[in-house]
Amino acid sequence: MEKKKKRSIVRGIILSVLLVAIVYTVYTTATKDKVQILKEGSTAPDFELVGLNGETYRLSDFKGKGVFLNFWGTWCEPCEREMPAMDRQYKEFKDQGVELLAINLKQSDFEVQSFISNLGVNFPVAIDKTRSVQRAYNVGVALPATVLITPEGKVKKIITGEMKETAIASYMESIKPE
Repeated sequence: MEKKKKRSIVRGIILSVLLVAIVYTVYTTATKDKVQILKEGSTAPDFELVGLNGETYRLSDFKGKGVFLNFWGTWCEPCEREMPAMDRQYKEFKDQGVELLAINLKQSDFEVQSFISNLGVNFPVAIDKTRSVQRAYNVGVALPATVLITPEGKVKKIITGEMKETAIASYMESIKPE
């Protein structure tokens, strides 16, 4: 008789825990914020990241300039191939009101600094350690990914995959302030 009572109590506790878990799951699913899908014409979400140089980068600080926002990883071969071309084009366009910010996705400062030094590129690089900018810009696992932002802060184009130098030049030209 005592065993049956203990078994009933244990079953009741297990059933209660399962019920609480189900209620919690239904509640959080029903009340969570909907993720905004970034698309062409959307206002680009503001962010704040610290660059390898120690400087803080905020999208809002680039108001009035075109922004070439490139998401990448050190393990990404297409990223590595397009970076020297991005660097050359950035040198051409930075005095014309186009900013380039390369955002690494959650790798160590040492890894990123070594990679950038070996490539010999000189554009600003920041690390998205929490992946909050990656989420805000809906960047998935397909890298490189580039978001072109107009001087007014609107998303002009979202590019996934490697770009050739002529395309990079054309994209930077397209976001150059008038």
